[in-house]
Amino acid sequence: MRKFAGDTLLVATHNAGKLEEIMGLLAPFGIKAVSAREKGLPEPAETETTFVGNARLKAHAAARATGLPALADDSGLEVAALNGAPGVYTADWAETPDGRDFVMAMQKTHSALEEVKAEHPWTARFCCTLVLAWPDGEDRVFTGTVDGQLVWPRRGADGHGYDPMFQPDGHAQTFAEMPFAQKNGISHRARAFEAFIAGCIA
Repeated sequence: MRKFAGDTLLVATHNAGKLEEIMGLLAPFGIKAVSAREKGLPEPAETETTFVGNARLKAHAAARATGLPALADDSGLEVAALNGAPGVYTADWAETPDGRDFVMAMQKTHSALEEVKAEHPWTARFCCTLVLAWPDGEDRVFTGTVDGQLVWPRRGADGHGYDPMFQPDGHAQTFAEMPFAQKNGISHRARAFEAFIAGCIA
């Protein structure tokens, strides 16, 4: 299977929080991450209906534009009582005319759970799909998930996205209450990265 060769990886994201997580996950392997934003690349519209579809779209667009291997992530929150929503549309739930507002998105999710009179616990799952694409069109796909439940009111000031609302199974803290290193050890993105490192780096 094809592997990544090099010490700098182009990460097809404009999301600062996501880039920070990925940089932390790559650092132990001596790999530096550079973002699509730093390369001046536009952010492609996420028009697919699956995590792997959107990750492929972003990875291939960045690889074609730069001639470099590119890694893209598409991730989201699936809530059982909402039939898997927001799912692949997780970021869309946070969209406002002024950018993404995840406090609003969390309130929207809580309101939706109240509306359907969902019983506790509000089980949910974070999903992450990584796609590493080469300029010649080849790619490899890696996935990771973490199960848990949603809490309200939200707790914690760290992390990003839905982290203040998500409490992973087996833990008393939300992702936003955990130290960065602890979250990075158990998150959906960390699990996808374990597969990526094993398959493409190690």
